[in-house]
Amino acid sequence: MTTRNESRDVSVDTAEASLPSAAEASPPSAAEASPPSAADKSLFERGLHYVVLSLAIVLSLYVLLEVNFSTMSTLAQLALFAAIGLPICFLSYPLHPRLQHVTAVRWLDVGLAILSVACCGYLVVVGSELGQRAANYTELDQWVAGVGLLLVLEATRRAIGLALPLLAILFIVYAHESVARDLPDWLFPHGGQDWEAIFGQTYLRTEGVFGTALNVMFRYVFLFVLFGAFLEASGATQYIISLATRLFGTKSGGPAKVSVLASGLMGSLSGSAVANAATTGTFTIPLMRSSGFKPHIAGAVEAAASSGGALMPPVMGAGAYMMLEIINRNPPVTYLEIMKAALVPAVLYYLSLFLLVHFYARRVHTVSAQPATPVDPEETRILSFEGLTFFGSLGALMGLLMVGYSPFRAVTYALALLVVMILFNPAMRVGIATRLASLLGIVALLVAARFNFTIFHLASSLTVAVSGRELPFPMLGSWDDAIVATLAEVLIVGLLMRAWRGTILDAFQATSRSGIALIVAASCVGIVIGLVSRTGIGTGVPQAIIPLAGNSLFLALVAIMVCSIILGMGLPSAVSYLLLATVIGPVFADPSLGVPILAAHLFIFYFGMMAMVTPPVALAAYATASIAGSSVMQTGLASFRFALVGFTLPYMFVYRPELLLMAADGGPPNILRVLMAITAAVLGILALAAGMAGFYFHRLGWGMRTALFIAAALALYPGQFEMSGYHVPISDIAGLSILAVVTSLSWRQRERRATDTPPAISPA
Repeated sequence: MTTRNESRDVSVDTAEASLPSAAEASPPSAAEASPPSAADKSLFERGLHYVVLSLAIVLSLYVLLEVNFSTMSTLAQLALFAAIGLPICFLSYPLHPRLQHVTAVRWLDVGLAILSVACCGYLVVVGSELGQRAANYTELDQWVAGVGLLLVLEATRRAIGLALPLLAILFIVYAHESVARDLPDWLFPHGGQDWEAIFGQTYLRTEGVFGTALNVMFRYVFLFVLFGAFLEASGATQYIISLATRLFGTKSGGPAKVSVLASGLMGSLSGSAVANAATTGTFTIPLMRSSGFKPHIAGAVEAAASSGGALMPPVMGAGAYMMLEIINRNPPVTYLEIMKAALVPAVLYYLSLFLLVHFYARRVHTVSAQPATPVDPEETRILSFEGLTFFGSLGALMGLLMVGYSPFRAVTYALALLVVMILFNPAMRVGIATRLASLLGIVALLVAARFNFTIFHLASSLTVAVSGRELPFPMLGSWDDAIVATLAEVLIVGLLMRAWRGTILDAFQATSRSGIALIVAASCVGIVIGLVSRTGIGTGVPQAIIPLAGNSLFLALVAIMVCSIILGMGLPSAVSYLLLATVIGPVFADPSLGVPILAAHLFIFYFGMMAMVTPPVALAAYATASIAGSSVMQTGLASFRFALVGFTLPYMFVYRPELLLMAADGGPPNILRVLMAITAAVLGILALAAGMAGFYFHRLGWGMRTALFIAAALALYPGQFEMSGYHVPISDIAGLSILAVVTSLSWRQRERRATDTPPAISPA
């Protein structure tokens, strides 16, 4: 197992190309533009690459330090966060894929990047004054806000498509006074706002673009993206794929099982279904195809497995940390509660995928496929250095969270451990003397930081000497603070050293690739969130759904599911949950529903994730279809079928909160009822997987498949009746009985066919 940079000496001049554009495109024709000379074009593009690379480094270091030390106001923090992120977006994603090589258009991108710095930087400079003149903004304030909103909408269109910008524009129109009063009753008419009020609400205060959504991205999500990028740079991705291949590669449907395991492990950290599919899919999809899986089935398995990664603790696509901010409960919900509640449903989801691909592989008689590059057992040992790095850093993260560290401090310390392990990976081509010198240097930096002697304090002193103004870097009061400052120094020093530069640059660039889409999407969804509270829709949607729930909780859940899938289409998982929790979350606040608040938010979170595999906008399936060379719609429909259990699980844990390891009132559960709920869910999933695949112990006809579907429905439906003061799970018993009958018949049929098969004749 090697790290990503073992085979090359990387310097700044040979660093990987800048962040990818939205899509690859061929150069424009002569009719479209007059291309510049090769030398000019090369110089221009190289200049943009260095700008993007520098901004990626600055962005990562800024978030690392500011989140841990908080030296600025919230508005200034988030405005500076966007001031670095938006230019990266404009320089990395073209106006249109066909125009990405047109120099004149690229200069437009540069202009938009500079303008975004100006609009966000304005808030950094005058942010404190804006609070004093709220609702009485100057003409300059309003111009900055108007241009800033347009830049956010355009950056979001480039990074994630039209869906979210159009939704934000729709809300702006909905909020304006010119249309608000004339809306029909079913659209919740309201008083409306003028442009000054809209600009103030959405851009000039911490309630819109620079509100909860971007704050969660800044304070929690981005550091986990940084952690995941360094984990990938450590060789963890290839380690996980190789280990899964060693475990399942020679089993029936082995490549598909590799996809399920690898995508679950990687997705739990990255939280991005599309990035997960692109990373593991390039390896697993060709393997599945070579073993007998049809192209669209191979793409569907990877899409369904990648989408479920955000449901798996500990990171959950950063959804767990958003719930900490959003769920309004007394006492406040804790990280451990969220992780505990999410664990069983996530395991059940991947169990269903595992069973489904196993039964499908048996039905179509797939054969095991060997990797194109043989897997060396010595390189895939669990106790290899890469395995130790992966499980050690992940275990450190979980342990720190469990003992009470805040999420951002826990991930910072886990990142510090990970960076040290990367620097001393035996696969790195670095001499022992360099390693020892680096270790001594880290210790020296840590001791110096504890006594407030760092490059940041030195820079602050120099600034005072030159300009008379001091940089806002705080005095470090503990060894904990010193670790954070030392980590930042180690990353800066590492960039100056040839031995470590390539790995650190790769990690920073990967962080930007994953993080920029989240930054612009969170900024855009902040527009929607800021206007929800000022229009009738914030209370209108709950008031429309709650009466429906009074008559039937099931119908209310179906309505919420449909809204969640529609609103979640085309959005990153983290942003999808933020939007859904704002618009739909208040429905569950009504105590008459009787749904624990954590179960309610997990219900919304699940269906936001399932939008990734729900046609027509199934982004994860789009990514895997391009790798598999299959039809997008065909792959999307197949991924929907493979992820079907993901659509039943939220209903299961709403009706059976024991699956979330909690009682119906949100308190501690009865252990016996937990075991009964998990057993019923496992049996229901087994029946559903066999019925959908059309195979159990042998190929199934439609009669047995129908019986299995009925058994699954009964096992997953929590029907009970009272008998002598005890709850008797009548539907579970009925489902288990049907499953037992089908199991017996299928097993006998298998044995009968094995007996009837004539023995093979040995060659003479």
